[in-house]
Amino acid sequence: MRIPAHSVCTAIRDDIVAGVHERGSRLTEELLARRYGVSRVPVREALRTLEAEGFVVTRRHAGACVAEPTELEAADLLEMRMLLEPLGAARAAQRRTEAHMKVLRGLVRLGQERARRGNSDDLRSLGGWFHETLAQASGSPALIAMLTQLRHKIAWMYTVDAPAAPLESWTEHGAIVDAVSRGDGERARALTALHTERATTAHRLRFPGGQARSDRVRTSQHPVNMSGLRN
Repeated sequence: MRIPAHSVCTAIRDDIVAGVHERGSRLTEELLARRYGVSRVPVREALRTLEAEGFVVTRRHAGACVAEPTELEAADLLEMRMLLEPLGAARAAQRRTEAHMKVLRGLVRLGQERARRGNSDDLRSLGGWFHETLAQASGSPALIAMLTQLRHKIAWMYTVDAPAAPLESWTEHGAIVDAVSRGDGERARALTALHTERATTAHRLRFPGGQARSDRVRTSQHPVNMSGLRN
């Protein structure tokens, strides 16, 4: 059975984001293959993809290493998201399907319910699901891919404080969904721009000053997703 490179890529990326592979650390094909239970071929392909995404760099005499982005590069990511998420919402207003709307409305209901209960853990995952679905509703594969990559890299570089007024945040989500449902692209764009700008203030760099933190637990194992694979 051959494990697809994209499954290995996802596993390595998730471990980079989680801090299992530290910034600047070497990523040797042999050790990665052993860790994820695969051959070196999909590892090599995965590292090429991760280098293109900016998670990995190749250094002379060291080979593949986890990238060490600067504060300026991290700030650029938030600015890019503030430009692209409103575009995605505007596109979604024109291209969304009823299936997208059903999921988005359901997420808003759940989010508002959890916000009233004060369950911050649920709200974080629901918020991620909401923005992922909104991007999917744009119907633009290129835009979806860019927003997905941005989410991964922002999660790697930033911690996010829980919103001071979570119900207000989910009210904003609801207004965006209403605009998308009505096909009002300009209002969806404007509301998403405002929401994204407010959310950006809750982001704090994980590595201020370019110094990597060393107090995080890095012992978790991340098995490659084997579902759907056949012998």
